Amino acid sequence: MITSEIRIDVRFSETDAMGVVWHGNYLKFFEDGREAFGKEYGLEYLTIFDNGYFTPIVKSEIEHKSPVYYGQVIQVVTRYIPAKSAKLLFEYEVINLTTGEISAIGKTMQVFLNKETRTLELVTPDFYRNWKEKNGVGK
Repeated sequence: MITSEIRIDVRFSETDAMGVVWHGNYLKFFEDGREAFGKEYGLEYLTIFDNGYFTPIVKSEIEHKSPVYYGQVIQVVTRYIPAKSAKLLFEYEVINLTTGEISAIGKTMQVFLNKETRTLELVTPDFYRNWKEKNGVGK
């Protein structure tokens, strides 16, 4: 299993009237984690796009565990989960570095859509199969 980590300073604009991170921003934190993962492991969104695909999220899950407040620092741990089919699976852990508590855990699933036809790709794209082999996460 390969992972990536990113630190984020919680901004005022990410909180609600109580100064707590608004629940919808956790999906943005997951996105930040995926972007960091892509940069670290050579699977950036532009790489996917340049190979002829979009990868929309078709499923997401979040379990909120403890609050994060304005001014605190979080760490997003992103774990790649290998799948045999043509999809990207990630698990996330959002850790409040200020308190040491786990703030949220979650998962996302993305599929490959052909950029030209906007149709679902049922067979693993060659570039993605090569990436998986290079990173030792599947055939």
